Amino acid sequence: MSATRRAFLTAALGGLAGPMLAPVRGYAQEAAARAKPLNLKITGLKTFVVNAGSLNWVFCKIYTNGGLVGLGEGSVTSKEATIAAAIQEHERFLVGKDPTDIELLWQGMYRFPRWRGGPILNSAISAVEIALWDITGQALGVPVYKLLGGAARTRVRMYLDVGSTPEEFLRAKELGYTAAKATPLSPVKNVVSPGAMVREGVKKLQAIRKAVGDDFDIAVDAHGRCTTTMAIDFCTRVEDLDLLFVEEPTQLEDLGELALLREKTRTHLATGERSFTKYGFADFCSRHLVDYIQPDVCHAGGILELKKIGVLAETYRINLAPHNPQSFVSTMASLHVDATTPSAAIQESTLNRTAWIQDLFEGTGPEVKDGYAALPSRPGLGVTLNEKVAAAHPYKPTNRPEYLFGDGSVTDQ
Repeated sequence: MSATRRAFLTAALGGLAGPMLAPVRGYAQEAAARAKPLNLKITGLKTFVVNAGSLNWVFCKIYTNGGLVGLGEGSVTSKEATIAAAIQEHERFLVGKDPTDIELLWQGMYRFPRWRGGPILNSAISAVEIALWDITGQALGVPVYKLLGGAARTRVRMYLDVGSTPEEFLRAKELGYTAAKATPLSPVKNVVSPGAMVREGVKKLQAIRKAVGDDFDIAVDAHGRCTTTMAIDFCTRVEDLDLLFVEEPTQLEDLGELALLREKTRTHLATGERSFTKYGFADFCSRHLVDYIQPDVCHAGGILELKKIGVLAETYRINLAPHNPQSFVSTMASLHVDATTPSAAIQESTLNRTAWIQDLFEGTGPEVKDGYAALPSRPGLGVTLNEKVAAAHPYKPTNRPEYLFGDGSVTDQ
């Protein structure tokens, strides 16, 4: 890290964000104080990897001497066995500790090992942290969001992940949603032809806009597939479609690329699913590089860290739109933060309504009506995991698609 960047982050996160985030840190401490008389101790940890077709979900359960069990998720696509092992490694640190000391345990998991950051280590911490909040909420008999400052809204607007056809968007509209997300930049037979992919992507979005009308919000996931010139070309071509946002139009190695795109287009931009902790979002927010930040509760550090990131967004008047292509555990954890965070504008969701998935979560999960989720009402996280159903859908190794340019070189995604 350069001296200039280090000084900037020190100023942003120390001089401003430190005092700004102090009340948020206090939420975990207050919850722990209220639960102290219960004298809870962690007795064990167990991971579960569940195959859901083209991907696997990674869950953990944390057990306590009081019989309370917390549930968390840390799913990382194509790295599920690795993340399960990383979660399990926290057991030797956690056993014997008070599960309601959430901030203290988070700091220990993050700082004590010295090696920190990245999708595996942060997702492992996230899974454990979510489970700790689940235990604390159950112990106190309240939904987690009540321990994070209480409601900032009466319901949470949702958007649905769908395909890239007008019919799929119209189906989302029929279900009552007011927004949905497409992935129109699609390689043909795993080959990326830059000009053709951009042109076809624009045509798909034009057809969708014509079908759903002007009052339905269209979000786009570019999945980081664009080169710099492709991103500029695509985002300028779709300006008249009034998109909600274009997600991950660039990669994150060089934020100058994102800044360049920001200068070139009026299209709303979004990113953040592959960024971690509050530190990863300081530049995005303070430099106003995007209109929406998209931290993932399963990767960014868990519920309280997502709340802190939401405070950063609120400070710089950026919209929070948490990333969430995972299971109902991730959805419920996100909703607790959305419920209590003023900057939360909209929440990503998937249907996940097949019969066996309903059985996996014993009918628990988000309650969505007319495109809005009700605030969680059950104590703790508000979702359970049936271990027998999980065992009936064991881990199956999966790989992401391997996209290439026409000359055989590897593309981003």
